[in-house]
Amino acid sequence: MRIVFFGTPAFAVPTLTALSYSRHHILGVITQPDEPKGRGHQMSMSAVKTFALHENIHVLQPKVMTDSTLIDALHQWEPDTCVVIAFGRILPQQVLDIPRFGCVNLHGSLLPKYRGAAPIQWAICNGEVETGVTSMLMDHGMDTGPILLKRPVAIQPNERASELAHRLANIGTEVILETLDALETDTITPQPQDSAHASLAPILKKKDGMIQWSNNASHIANLVRGMDPWPGAYTYYGTEQWRLWDVEAVHSSPSLQFPGTVLETTRDSITIATGHGTIAIRELQPASRRRMTAHAYLSGHQVNLGSTLTSNPLPLAENN
Repeated sequence: MRIVFFGTPAFAVPTLTALSYSRHHILGVITQPDEPKGRGHQMSMSAVKTFALHENIHVLQPKVMTDSTLIDALHQWEPDTCVVIAFGRILPQQVLDIPRFGCVNLHGSLLPKYRGAAPIQWAICNGEVETGVTSMLMDHGMDTGPILLKRPVAIQPNERASELAHRLANIGTEVILETLDALETDTITPQPQDSAHASLAPILKKKDGMIQWSNNASHIANLVRGMDPWPGAYTYYGTEQWRLWDVEAVHSSPSLQFPGTVLETTRDSITIATGHGTIAIRELQPASRRRMTAHAYLSGHQVNLGSTLTSNPLPLAENN
């Protein structure tokens, strides 16, 4: 097949790699414009662009999806299909109508569950034990097109969103290759989604990582796993922000202490009361500091029993 590839982050690269070394022909890559990143705000290329340039694949980076350069290029290329993975923009109908077989999207959930920009993260945050990848034909909606193939995947205990995303990205390459073969041989029938069973996975915001200690311990542990690598799950000890990297829901019984109260400090952990159960913090990262074990932090900092972790900065004298 003659393919135009739409994608931006690292999640899309395994499939682009597989397609570029397959019998299919990549006509060009469409990715998001370069963005300033880091403290120096230096312009940074997307992971997809980096790979495409290395493989000498033509790259376009339109600011708007109705850009005449993009539309003209698609018409000139005459693709059989466009493969779209985590591109970051909704494609207009005039783009969807160009490929002979339509536009095929790979989505990181078992649609219609978790439609939206962050399906992997929200699945973990919500305590799901299974997710997967879905290929679908795109329509004008957000992840609402008819389903082509699904591949269920079990979520491993204590698996982080970044780890699950890596697994799903690799499994997705197989799903896309199988989907393209089936479309080409007319051996697949698109199945409409049942919107009655749909759920949403909206784009993540910084505030989504804020820990509410009134929630139960398993919910908080899932949040820490789901918010990795961004925006990160965070709390405050006094005025110092802590990002939590490794935690464990230790007890599930109701806590008699106010949620967020520091109950115990040991060599390996800091135990915190929640709305139901307790959380053992084993690894954290203070603001503007490196990631460290609880033992390393306690070696240089005093954490007072009975003090309280909070959702917003608060002087310790006020929360003791």
